Amino acid sequence: MRRSKYIRPAHLENGSDKPRLTTSAMIASIAGPDQPTKPAPFGNALAALAQRDDRIVGMSADLAKYTDLHVFRTAHPDRFYQMGMAEQLLMMSAAGMAREGFQPWVTTYAVFASRRAYDFICLAIAEEMLDVKIVCALPGLTTGYGPSHQATEDLAMFRGMPNLTIIDPCDASEIEQAVPAIAGHKGPVYMRLLRGNVPLVLDEYGYKFELGKAKLIRDGRDTLIISSGLMTMRALEAAKQLQKDGVDAAVLHVPTIKPLDESTIVAECRKGGRLVVVAENHTVIGGLGEAVAGTLMRAGVSPPAFRQIGLPDQFLEAGALPTLHDQYGLSTLKVTEAVKAWLST
Repeated sequence: MRRSKYIRPAHLENGSDKPRLTTSAMIASIAGPDQPTKPAPFGNALAALAQRDDRIVGMSADLAKYTDLHVFRTAHPDRFYQMGMAEQLLMMSAAGMAREGFQPWVTTYAVFASRRAYDFICLAIAEEMLDVKIVCALPGLTTGYGPSHQATEDLAMFRGMPNLTIIDPCDASEIEQAVPAIAGHKGPVYMRLLRGNVPLVLDEYGYKFELGKAKLIRDGRDTLIISSGLMTMRALEAAKQLQKDGVDAAVLHVPTIKPLDESTIVAECRKGGRLVVVAENHTVIGGLGEAVAGTLMRAGVSPPAFRQIGLPDQFLEAGALPTLHDQYGLSTLKVTEAVKAWLST
């Protein structure tokens, strides 16, 4: 396992009384203390799907255990390929497998796929429209190991790549539903992965995943929160807290970042003069927030106010994940406080 050079012991910084953050674990669970979870939803869903589809092969760059692909490896050892710590080789090999009629499912960390292997994905896979599925753990701020492991800009990088479909699921149930949907889609896909014990959130709302579709999970008259990935979980939690304070918040979940469901987004933003807030586990540069803003501008839609909840345009600290989510505004508490503040101005 690769360790970040950015992990540092706690000490006082530049004479201030603010201690540096420290890392308690490679990745903490994003589930609340009493929240139901499901183990390895991606690995289990892919292993089950491969029972019915012999085209599927699993490939990893020495990270199968940390992307839940070890479940597939155990179920289908003759269809698993360990490529070592060489992401460029991993992507080129997947391209070759796809050319031979297989459907490779490639896993690594999101930082390694986006930063190290971008050109190989672009020219060997996306340009050739090959049927490669790239599923990457530790998206955005889902690890405390600092900038070497935090993929805060992966969506910005991949949104500009032609032919690439981009998925950012919210919970275990959506991951399970997304796997067969992605398999049935012809062409390259990049999916951000929540791994390990993943929360179960959307079953409560009767949600069903559809590739390319945004879904209104909860309606509300005062504000519309447009979100993806784990931030939909936080948005729904915040909406419940806001309700106690008399604020009625709608939540529009956007699991497909590209192609974006522009018609649903525009239709919801045209309703009722609501504050529009986009919440994402990604830098505010080049992700869902700017995609939504561009969509509204082109459609001539001007909500009373437009705000973003996301990560700042900077390299983030290392430290305990709950602390970092509070510091950078992704926790339920911080989302709730931000929406209330914006509504009061």
